Amino acid sequence: MTQEEIFAGLKEVLLQVKPNMDLSNVGRESSLINDLGIDSLSMLLISLGCETKFDMKFSNDKPFLTVGEVIDYIAAQK
Repeated sequence: MTQEEIFAGLKEVLLQVKPNMDLSNVGRESSLINDLGIDSLSMLLISLGCETKFDMKFSNDKPFLTVGEVIDYIAAQK
C-alpha cells in the first residue's frame, strides 16, 4: 500500500469523524490539532476508524502531531 493510498484512506476516516471538514488543503505537514481541530475524542475515533480501514492496531503511546506522522505509522504497520 502506497503512502498516497494511505493518505486517501485517512481522508475518508477523517470525513467519517468530522463530516464538515474541508480537506482541500490538508497535507502531510497539516497539524491535527491546529489545522484540523482534532481533539482527544476525535483522535480516538480516527484511531478506531483507521484500525478498521487498514486492518491494523494502534499501539503508539506518543501522540501524533501531523497528518504525515499518522500516515508513516500506518505505513510501518503494513
